[in-house]
Amino acid sequence: MSKTNTVRKPSADTEASAFTFTQRPDGVGLIDVNVPGDAQNTLKAEFAEQFDAVMVQASAARGLKGLVIRSTKPGSFIAGADINMFDRAQSAREVEELSLSCHKALQQLEDFPVAVVAAIDGACLGGGLELALACHARICTDNKATVLGLPEMMLGLLPAGGGTQRLPRLIGIAASLDLLLTGKQLRPSQAKKLGVVDEVVPAGVLLEAAVRRALKGKARPQAKKPLQARAMNAALEENVFGRKLLFNQARKQTLSKTLGNYPSPERILDVVETGYAKGLKAGYAAEARAFGELAMTPVSQQCRNIFFAQNALKKESFVEGKSVTPRKIAKVGVLGAGLMGSGIALVSANKGKLDVRLKDRDAKGLSYGYTYLRKFYDKRVSRRAMNAAEAAAELAHVTGTADYSGFGDLDIVVEAVFEDLKLKHQMLKDVEAHCRPDTIFASNTSSIPIGDIARAAKRPENVIGLHYFSPVEKMPLLEIIATPQTAPEVIAASAEFGKAQGKTVIVVRDGPGFYTTRILAPYLNEATRILSEGVSPHAVDKAMMQYGYPIGPVALLDEVGIDVGIKVAPLLQAAFGERMASPAGSDALIKAGCLGRKTGKGFYLYDGQRKGEKPVNPELHKLLGVKGGKKLPALEIAERCTYAMVNEAAYCLQEGILFEAMHGDIGAIFGLGFPPFRGGPFRFLDSVGLPQAVARLEQLAKQHGPRFDPAPILREMAKKGTKFHP
Repeated sequence: MSKTNTVRKPSADTEASAFTFTQRPDGVGLIDVNVPGDAQNTLKAEFAEQFDAVMVQASAARGLKGLVIRSTKPGSFIAGADINMFDRAQSAREVEELSLSCHKALQQLEDFPVAVVAAIDGACLGGGLELALACHARICTDNKATVLGLPEMMLGLLPAGGGTQRLPRLIGIAASLDLLLTGKQLRPSQAKKLGVVDEVVPAGVLLEAAVRRALKGKARPQAKKPLQARAMNAALEENVFGRKLLFNQARKQTLSKTLGNYPSPERILDVVETGYAKGLKAGYAAEARAFGELAMTPVSQQCRNIFFAQNALKKESFVEGKSVTPRKIAKVGVLGAGLMGSGIALVSANKGKLDVRLKDRDAKGLSYGYTYLRKFYDKRVSRRAMNAAEAAAELAHVTGTADYSGFGDLDIVVEAVFEDLKLKHQMLKDVEAHCRPDTIFASNTSSIPIGDIARAAKRPENVIGLHYFSPVEKMPLLEIIATPQTAPEVIAASAEFGKAQGKTVIVVRDGPGFYTTRILAPYLNEATRILSEGVSPHAVDKAMMQYGYPIGPVALLDEVGIDVGIKVAPLLQAAFGERMASPAGSDALIKAGCLGRKTGKGFYLYDGQRKGEKPVNPELHKLLGVKGGKKLPALEIAERCTYAMVNEAAYCLQEGILFEAMHGDIGAIFGLGFPPFRGGPFRFLDSVGLPQAVARLEQLAKQHGPRFDPAPILREMAKKGTKFHP
């Protein structure tokens, strides 16, 4: 690297700044970003003055021919803004001012007299990408850590540094809306294809490439779009009527997904459209105003709570009051190459970069697993998320066997076989016979108590539950179940294993149904009871989706299999009594062979031909022994099912199944699809108010029976006036 001449005058204040300026002998200035004391660069309100100061230095530099902005913090360009800023704000206007301050700062880059180039290595998200968009060119590395995106929508917000205005003008309205409305992150090759970055280079030559680009001046090379794309762009985006059609269609699609529960996507559309209809100045003003208003909404607050909880869980060891060194996990065994086993093998190799030994009974079983893995990697390659060589290298980490060869040096073995206690006992005995004495045995059961499985173990301290959710590569949660005998280092190792697989991890204590299965059961039971009263499956599913669930409970039962759900019922009813009893009609459906999608009929019919709304099974009401056609208000349906779930969650906290309420919120959101904007069972109860929640449960108990009797912890907290969260 060329020697640089420092222009700034050292002082106590500037030494602590997140931004420093130096000038190279070739005339190119460097602004280095490095937030003191933080693992990643994040933008904070107090940086406004620091940024102004460094821009003054750059403007005063003699003979400046170009400017490069880079990070000197490994793996992080700028990962976004400090979310705590919004929690400290007292009003929408205060948050709006933060946005206006950011606009002013970034406009300095856009108006700078020489070319400004963003040299991006690592995470470039949110405000980081907005800073890069204000530059005249962007060059990024091909590192795996390099990702670009505007994920503010995931926090119930919108980009507040000009992103809603600059991105559409860079890559087009339609392409930008796809990023703004989903929060998706782009790999370097995807960003280059869309035109978000101008060049992708190896990390070792990033600075040289950025300097070279800066010396070329401000003119940005025009991307050559295919003729069809140019014609579509002209028809839809370059005239008033085309844009009106585009935004109208986007609103319809957005509303069909959000059902009006999330305000930020609609505000994003409004703000982008304002910028085109009334000009950039009006667009920036609308962005700042919408940002301030959204930050004060309960939806954004709940989304930010989830963000903070996820970050807290990443740092948690889950071992109470002990300093424990987790056992090292580098080699993984998976028993069963079905849907769950293949998914576990996949996330271990893809996210965890671990060696996996996949076992099934025979070559036919293993072939299913290999096919599953290949389909995943073929799709990744086709979408340019990775190249063929990278896919082949990861796939090579998974080897197969029909016996226990290769199991002698495994660190952990995860069984993903049928929910049969005898079979799981046999798997445990086999693993103890063929593996090291310290090999962890993890059961992927969704309901059988881990203590019951561990009774067959010579070394019960090695036994733990790892409850994955299907499909494993898409569902973010891993629920870890520890027995009183599970060794602390096994708990800690399993938590690190799950995090390496890219999972959001919670640890719960052992018990029938653990946490997620236990609270899901009364939710599904109540939905089935409502059907047994004569309400249409469509009415139940629509009510729950409108309330914020991603899929209705009736459709979910059909997908999972009605018989699978019923298998758990006797276990839960034996442990918790009548509040967990299954509705009688479920047995009739099973006897009639109506098990759900897998048999072509359950509550709905599945013939593979009809599109859109699924027809109701015409035998349904006869099998349930009820006359159809009953109407119930959607809110009543939603509250009956939801209160059944959150009441059981309160029991889980009261009985010590959950270590804390936050774990229960995250488990329900990421494992079961509890509406994120409602915050999870415990934040939901807090927002309703515990006295009001207890009163509603008591009302439901009078109407529908003692299964709705409030958990004692709710009554106690309601009397004391306390909450689950501060």
